[in-house]
Amino acid sequence: MFQFVSPPLPHYISCGEDTYPPGGTHPDRSSIGVFDLLVVTRGCLYLEEAGKPLTIAAGHYGILRPDVSHRTARPCVDETHFYWLHFQTIGSWNAAAEQAADFLPQEGYPYTQIGTFSIYIPRQGWLESLERIESLLRSLMQLDAEPAAQARWKQQIYVQDLLSGLQNEEANRLKSPYLQVAEQAAEFLRRHYKEQISYKRLSDSLHFHPNYISICMKKAFGCTPLEYVTKYRVEQAKLMLIHTDHPVGLVAEQTGFGSFPYFVRCFTRHAGKTPKSFRMLYRNK
Repeated sequence: MFQFVSPPLPHYISCGEDTYPPGGTHPDRSSIGVFDLLVVTRGCLYLEEAGKPLTIAAGHYGILRPDVSHRTARPCVDETHFYWLHFQTIGSWNAAAEQAADFLPQEGYPYTQIGTFSIYIPRQGWLESLERIESLLRSLMQLDAEPAAQARWKQQIYVQDLLSGLQNEEANRLKSPYLQVAEQAAEFLRRHYKEQISYKRLSDSLHFHPNYISICMKKAFGCTPLEYVTKYRVEQAKLMLIHTDHPVGLVAEQTGFGSFPYFVRCFTRHAGKTPKSFRMLYRNK
């Protein structure tokens, strides 16, 4: 699968459609500089990229890389209709073996200047919502004929919608079991961070042994469930210290810390300042 680190989001360049007769072949190309999304609605494309086969049957899609060569592995057997879409990113991307965890509380400033996240799109797959994808592609082609700048803006929105659809259709099927457990645990901890949380409660909610949950979170996020929720509570406390006049003790209570001394210790360890010093620093500004 492909991992795109965003922002910036992948952006639209051009699209179209084509029909190959039996015996038709796709052009052989090398390092074309753009990702080439192929959506086949009828027939089958038999391609090869960097020496590896890439067969795209009707109802499926495939994405060709911008930095390697691809060619026809064999001519089309039947009449083959497909859409093509070129897109690219100026951000970083790579070919990933599996999806990784993204959501980890950020330490440091109370506001992250740019919160990055990853978009994972499988290299190829089956399209359950082929009609919807086809409708988006046709809309993109129609907008190509419109000169207005608003049309270019709409095209970028449609491409994000299309890529999001590809991610949603395949990503959950390919996501590793440990990552699914880790993300479920992280979501539970974020949802209930104000409450008293025990390993038993976490285990009862997710229906997994607490040791297994801890192993999954350690692998996905590099920390235990307790460490994760502590970091998240500290980040929520930072926002309360800046945006409210609540006493520090009340902030500790409303962010799930069991005692005031424990809150001060945890906050100072993660923020590098006591809660009072942190509030004075940002409130004075």
